[in-house]
Amino acid sequence: MTDQPAIQVEDLHKRFGTVEVLKGVSLTARPGDVVAVIGGSGSGKSTMLRCINLLETPSAGRISIKGEAYEMRSVRGEMEPANRKQVQRIRAHLGMVFQSFNLWPHRTVLGNVTEVPIHVLGVKRAEAEARAIAVLERVGLGDKRDAWPAQLSGGQQQRCAIARVLAVEPTAMLFDEPTSALDPELVNEVLSVIRDLASEKRTMILVTHEMAFARDVATHVIFLRDGRIEEEGPPEQIFGAPRSPHLQQFIRSVA
Repeated sequence: MTDQPAIQVEDLHKRFGTVEVLKGVSLTARPGDVVAVIGGSGSGKSTMLRCINLLETPSAGRISIKGEAYEMRSVRGEMEPANRKQVQRIRAHLGMVFQSFNLWPHRTVLGNVTEVPIHVLGVKRAEAEARAIAVLERVGLGDKRDAWPAQLSGGQQQRCAIARVLAVEPTAMLFDEPTSALDPELVNEVLSVIRDLASEKRTMILVTHEMAFARDVATHVIFLRDGRIEEEGPPEQIFGAPRSPHLQQFIRSVA
């Protein structure tokens, strides 16, 4: 383990027009941390995650990955990346798992998992395929490598999406409510994979509405409300002795 944060977010702001969605969010995820982000709809959880990966451009603030800050510049009063190659390089090792799987429908399961290593990272095909087969076994999809995404259940598609992230050997993994699009009977198969990854001390930031899961796997929990961190701390504090009345109410509402 190193003292250098895997992800550091400092005073992050994000506006969409006149609407300010994030109002000065700061967080640190060190190697091996599992940071669970909870909060109601519209609190800014997904926007924060997308800013970390620069899928959304922050309006202000600083984001660093393994000590390297994104280079930003102001253009006509709006922030934008100053170095697109830097963004591509960092993003290639900052894996994100979306709510809606986002698999390429014209690629097999194996093709989905090897696409980025081969075409972005320059990994030789034989090495990429060997790595892909290993991670597909890891998530329980070893027998599905020649299947098409449309032939998979929702849970299998999400596990394939996780395998696609693992194949790039990421610095950290970002999960944006990875079970929200799944039928209830498929949720546990995805949570089981994420739980195993957490036990391996992989660095993760997890936006989730699964409170029991967050309590079990997180090393740190952040409660976002109205674009600000209203309370944060270890899971036993957040779920066992919340101080904020809004957090108390939120936990009761999702229990």
